[in-house]
Amino acid sequence: MLIFIDAADDAACYPLSAFAGMTVAADATIKMWFNSSIAGGDGAGGNEADLVTVTCTSNSELAVFKSIAAAINNAQRNLSPGFVVIADDVNSTYVDSNITGIAITLDT
Repeated sequence: MLIFIDAADDAACYPLSAFAGMTVAADATIKMWFNSSIAGGDGAGGNEADLVTVTCTSNSELAVFKSIAAAINNAQRNLSPGFVVIADDVNSTYVDSNITGIAITLDT
């Protein structure tokens, strides 16, 4: 499970199987796409994808990509408790020190 916490009452948790990929949208901006948690990824409506926008320090996108991939790999190898906190804005805990914040946008 991949966990994202944007605020005390704004969080998302996705199984790795829902992860569709990530792209660099602009300098310091990474977009992570997940199968819709609302439409169930079944094409039942909306955009059929949830988006987590990860903000990071300028020109650190590759380092953040690698840290996210390494954390996921470690979780798959049972080197974590079954979940990975990618970003927690409430406690300022991130899988990479270059991450400065996130925003969660659910399929609408």
